[in-house]
Amino acid sequence: MAAGAAAVVALIAALRFGGAVDGTVLPGIPSPGPVTEWALPVLTMVATVLGVLTVGLTATAAFLLPGDGRSVAAHGWLLLRRTTWLALLWTATSLALVAFTVSDVLGVPVDRLGRSSVLSFAFSVSQGQSLMWQAGLALAVAVASRAGLSRGAAAVTAVLALAAVLPPTFTGHSAGAGNHQLAVSSLALHVLAASLWVGGLAGLLLVRRHRRFSETAGRYSRLALACFVATAVSGVVNAGVRLGEWGAVFTSRYGALVLLKVVALLAVGAIGAAHRARTLPALRASAPWSFVRLAAGELVVLGAAVGLAVALSRSPTPVPETAVEPDPLVELLGFARPGPPTAVQMLGNPLPDMFFLTVVALGIFFYLAGVRRMRRAGHHWPLSRTLSWVGGLLVLGAFTCLGVAKYAYVLFSAHMVQHMVLSMVVPILLVGGAPVTLALRTLRRPADPQVRGAREWLLIALHSRAMRLLSHPLVALGIYVAGLYGLYMGGLLGTLMRYHLGHLAMLVHFVLAGYLLFWVLIGVDPGRRRVHPALLVIVHFLAMVAHAFFGFVLLQSTTVIAADWYTAVHPPWASSLLADQHLGAGLAWAFGELPAAAILLLLVRQWIRSDEREQARLDRAADRAEASGEDDDLARYNAFLAAAAHPTSYSTDPAARSADATSRSVSLAPRASFSDGAATPPTSRSTSSPTPRSTSSPTSQPASSPTSQPVSSPSSQPVSPPTPQPASSPDNS
Repeated sequence: MAAGAAAVVALIAALRFGGAVDGTVLPGIPSPGPVTEWALPVLTMVATVLGVLTVGLTATAAFLLPGDGRSVAAHGWLLLRRTTWLALLWTATSLALVAFTVSDVLGVPVDRLGRSSVLSFAFSVSQGQSLMWQAGLALAVAVASRAGLSRGAAAVTAVLALAAVLPPTFTGHSAGAGNHQLAVSSLALHVLAASLWVGGLAGLLLVRRHRRFSETAGRYSRLALACFVATAVSGVVNAGVRLGEWGAVFTSRYGALVLLKVVALLAVGAIGAAHRARTLPALRASAPWSFVRLAAGELVVLGAAVGLAVALSRSPTPVPETAVEPDPLVELLGFARPGPPTAVQMLGNPLPDMFFLTVVALGIFFYLAGVRRMRRAGHHWPLSRTLSWVGGLLVLGAFTCLGVAKYAYVLFSAHMVQHMVLSMVVPILLVGGAPVTLALRTLRRPADPQVRGAREWLLIALHSRAMRLLSHPLVALGIYVAGLYGLYMGGLLGTLMRYHLGHLAMLVHFVLAGYLLFWVLIGVDPGRRRVHPALLVIVHFLAMVAHAFFGFVLLQSTTVIAADWYTAVHPPWASSLLADQHLGAGLAWAFGELPAAAILLLLVRQWIRSDEREQARLDRAADRAEASGEDDDLARYNAFLAAAAHPTSYSTDPAARSADATSRSVSLAPRASFSDGAATPPTSRSTSSPTPRSTSSPTSQPASSPTSQPVSSPSSQPVSPPTPQPASSPDNS
């Protein structure tokens, strides 16, 4: 209650101070009335608080609390039940926001709105669509929270709750910013981190009577530290975009509100340091009240910060969303149209995106931390894998955040280069880093076996049915090819390019689809299906054919792809749209040759090594059989052929059958290796043992005609293995 009161007080004071609500009605300007002016920010804050609480309770139940086997424990079950009602209230609040937002936009009191105006806004305008998405996802959270008691279902519910807080971040101040790539991504990261931080603290206080509360608080403390850093960094970046220049912090009311929010953030950071230094040790010593009191005070400060954040979203910024003389191209792209491409422009005129910058920074940091932990434990990790992973992430950052990303917006040819790099070069390098293997070897298991840490969730994902389906070579190939053809032949490119979220999803799909395909083909990480290298070569060949055919179709096409988009952004210094498209098609056709050849060489090498490992395994099995005096596979196979040639002399006694086979055959120097019914070319191996050897069991070996003879050969003159035939039992022969 105290946190809610602090949020309301901070909201009202900030709205008054920032000028979001002043009650002034200008002559001739339509006004929605005081009800809408106050109800809209209040409902926004209510929706924000409900979303934060929903995220915190689901995340606490799924990831912080110990479970009961595969199910959540009693406290987790109670949190999920409370989540249901929070999510339903969140859904209703989001729907109410649609009506009040229409009232604010049209300047019409909410009681005078028509149904058609509300429906049109909800399904046709980006702000309305984002609120409808939020309402739908919140309703899905309510349903999922009652769908089951498994910890997997709780994790899915938490992910849905995190997704539900995001839609409004793609509209409003950040979406209207000049550099909306940086502004929108930083705001989305800010909201996610803050929701986990504040909501997790609320969920933690609700389970303070749990018998393992101290361990749960320790896990939350580590999460809170990461969220604090993410919130601070993303908040500074977003404030910089909205302020325009840092001097506006001290010269504008918006800047003053930003300073107040910074003060609240620093205060909470100090409280968190006190938790780690004093209250957590006291909590482990069975003195919980000092932690609870300090956490309650922290929650009050965070509530005030939430109120300030909502007020900032309603307050006018120093950088106006609509310029006096707006440039339609800047509003569409988020940046001015670039000049003719040069090396300096491609590499030195960046277009930073907070999402990809975060992925690159965290990916490199955690990977190097894992390598360091491996070496401190005395284990070796290949330098080539580290270089491959770091190189892949650096290439990802370069082609999504440097000048080439700007040209990918306005030129089809530059977009195609970006596509090929993100779907082929980056995935191959990332797969070569073997990140899953490193994670499984370095992530620590929780002290409590009923707690699932990052390693346990990773293993569950690797052994899930979904992963088994996705790791099928044909499924991975289908996803890769469907994305390639569906994007350009299905008319999706122009739609995705118009929206930052769509463009971001497209780039992420390029990387993930390529990673899945090349992980299935050449990956060394666990979790993928065991497939014979010959089949992988065929799959890779099909991918090459599909890629080449795609380039050929684009080269022959006379229809401009995404014509509405490229007509609007096409620079005057560039060639015609169709000529640029043909250039991109040629680049796509030629670009895939080198990566495809490299992958083919790796697959052939894997094939050779697979045969060598299989032959070595068979040799070891034969040596063990020889040392123990037992029949090996070849002896049993020769006995079977002898019985086929002399059915009347066949004995059912294994010892007699072995002696008979030994008397009828000599040692076979090269051994046949069969895998899935296909013969593998033999390798030379000499032996002095008189005992015949085999590579297969009698139940899986081919039958011979009644005139067949035992396989034998002088040791100096190896022979080829017999041709496999349909299997039959010795008695039937």
